[in-house]
Amino acid sequence: MTTTSAIRGLSIGAGLALSLISQHAQAIKVFACEPEWAALTKELAGDQASIYTATNALQDPHQVQAKPSLIAAVRNAELMVCTGAELEVGWLPVLLRQSGNPAVQTGQPGQFNAADYVRKLEVPTRLDRADGDVHASGNPHIQTDPRNIAAVAQALAKRLAEVDAAHATVYQARLADFNTRWNQAMTRWTQAAVPLKGMPIVVQHKGFPYLEAWLGLNQVISLEPKPGVEPSSAYLSTVLTQLQKQPAKVIIRAAYNDGRGSQWLSERAHIPVAVLPFTVGGSDKAKDLFGLFDDTIEQLLKASKG
Repeated sequence: MTTTSAIRGLSIGAGLALSLISQHAQAIKVFACEPEWAALTKELAGDQASIYTATNALQDPHQVQAKPSLIAAVRNAELMVCTGAELEVGWLPVLLRQSGNPAVQTGQPGQFNAADYVRKLEVPTRLDRADGDVHASGNPHIQTDPRNIAAVAQALAKRLAEVDAAHATVYQARLADFNTRWNQAMTRWTQAAVPLKGMPIVVQHKGFPYLEAWLGLNQVISLEPKPGVEPSSAYLSTVLTQLQKQPAKVIIRAAYNDGRGSQWLSERAHIPVAVLPFTVGGSDKAKDLFGLFDDTIEQLLKASKG
């Protein structure tokens, strides 16, 4: 190789390296409150986003400690993607206040709440703390219905393009690709889940109304006497008595739920427990949004035959 060729090769290599560094530097910094929104942002932005996920699938998203690492991540964020609907009310306001980041405060384009873009279920007719952990604008666990994911994707792609206008075409193209794959997957899931329609279920926590609405499941009773309140042994006995009058086929709980109550009931009522991932990372198969629903349907079908 001639000296000129070597210099040219070094120049090209240096140029590529600088280009990669520049691309990385330009990646929009996203703070995702829950794994499902981190996964959706990844689908829509790819390498164009640097995503920090505040929680994992084995954490209760209602109860998160406002650690310094979370405050630092919010401070650096250009876009915050959360559920909203008061799901994070116990910890997110502290992060927002202590971060001092004006870009992601309430009402700013940098704050995106997924629940604003879907129809909420279980909207209370009254608000009383005696009723347990009730959310004023409705049940916030919207991610268990893939139709909600589709609606949020449209709004999130638009917001990404607003906050990072230089890469709007990237977000539009990735949204179109996601829509195609997601619609095909929803057709597959809906067809596979036909045998589940009308199935009577017990839920450990009222975290599945959107899943129930999508698949036509029939909730008989919840293991929690009130939302967010762990059942006592006396209440579990009451549930068992009710199931003798109105049987259920499956007990459903999220991966992060304490399984002792559902296991107690399963052994005495002789019905299986379906442990659902609930969000991305909640099982070995739920590595992304597609895996989340693949595994959810698989676990429900398996338990229904148990």
